[in-house]
Amino acid sequence: MIRKILIANRGEIAVRIVRACAELGITSVVIYTEADRHALHVKKADEAYHIGPDSIAGYLNIHRIVNLAVATACDAIHPGYGFLSENADFARACEERGILFIGPTAEVIARMGDKTQARQAMMEAGIPVVPGSEGNLADVDEALALAEAIGYPVMVKATSGGGGRGIRRCDDPQALREAFPRVVSEASKAFGRAEVFLEKFIEQPRHIEVQILADHHGHVVHLFERDCSLQRRHQKLVEIAPSPQLDEAQRQRVCDYAVRAARAVGYRNAGTVEFLLDHEGNFYFMEMNTRLQVEHPVTEAITGIDIVAEQIRIAQGDPLPFSQEDIRRRGFAMEFRINAEDPKNDFLPCFGRITRYFAPGGPGTRTDGAIYTGYRIPPHYDSMCVKLITWALDWEQLLRRSRRALKDLTVDGVRTTIPYHLEILGNEEFRSGRIDTAFVERHPELVDYSTRRPPRELAAAIAAAIAAHQRL
Repeated sequence: MIRKILIANRGEIAVRIVRACAELGITSVVIYTEADRHALHVKKADEAYHIGPDSIAGYLNIHRIVNLAVATACDAIHPGYGFLSENADFARACEERGILFIGPTAEVIARMGDKTQARQAMMEAGIPVVPGSEGNLADVDEALALAEAIGYPVMVKATSGGGGRGIRRCDDPQALREAFPRVVSEASKAFGRAEVFLEKFIEQPRHIEVQILADHHGHVVHLFERDCSLQRRHQKLVEIAPSPQLDEAQRQRVCDYAVRAARAVGYRNAGTVEFLLDHEGNFYFMEMNTRLQVEHPVTEAITGIDIVAEQIRIAQGDPLPFSQEDIRRRGFAMEFRINAEDPKNDFLPCFGRITRYFAPGGPGTRTDGAIYTGYRIPPHYDSMCVKLITWALDWEQLLRRSRRALKDLTVDGVRTTIPYHLEILGNEEFRSGRIDTAFVERHPELVDYSTRRPPRELAAAIAAAIAAHQRL
């Protein structure tokens, strides 16, 4: 039995895992750097340890983290998402020191983290993949020849890429010649590997991903799909479960693909299989994320299954407590990533002190965050400060509830994407459930709200004007 877990992460996901540990009766241990000394995960965990003065490197120091887990008598490490969550060396280091890694094996992480190996595994399993190179490209000449054969536009991608990095669209040979060395350089700097491959670019696809759980006893189930089509520069903004764009036959097909993919690679624990859906109704495997996803709460909302708790139970060898037939979905859920960014200024990150924070409540409303009134958002990390998750029995009710919750949510002191999300909710194309990965680029008018002063700012301006007049 797992009695003590070290959480090798920070922010809202660390807080989320601390809460799961508390409900399971497990002691939680967190790490923090100097920039996170006053972070919420440090305040909420049972134990907290300073991991170093460097604001990023501390969360990436494999040996220091594993040694701390051993020194504090932890049974397991939960990597969360980002940082070391898909690092095979980290999983292997845990195994060598007798610490359970809450995730798949190092071998599976390495295989699925290599995009060309992942494509090959899916092809062998009979799962459709996007047309492209069978392996890594030797040079730009090979890329040009393949692009000519499959047709433009194409995508040059880093083999070890992720998070929207190391990826460029090319519409013609000249663009490919220019992009190829740039992607190679990005891949080398960001992932430590210069390998790249080529794929056909699917025009305006929908991004559909399937949550799976797999235990050590041969059981693999899916928890239905999420629609992550609403993105900006390959970064997800809003996630929906289930997809309002799929019919039941499509849903069954893509979920079957995901289960088959997990079985094909001997997957264990929680994972996500991501697909592109074209306008002819064809699904193409894109990648497998061998970790917990940022958007996992929408799946929890429609199924009632605590995915983090199941991760921990699977890691300690428990069989899944349900079969596929036991899993039912109910209603719709939506997650809004509230980032400390200024949409009217090209989404420039806005770091600083939170002067007031109010989390909305009411039926079907959940917030996962790591901020509080007085908290200072550091400039060293991702700009996401809170996730708003809403649930309702039907789509129209979800739209109304989401709008109410977004208006209730207050984050003062920094600019956020809350007004932008409200504009999205008012868009008729979105309200009808017709979204694809080009939605944001197709609707630049959604940032027009920035020319209108939000009510609180307008009220403050009026109050200041009145005060100035009274002084006169």
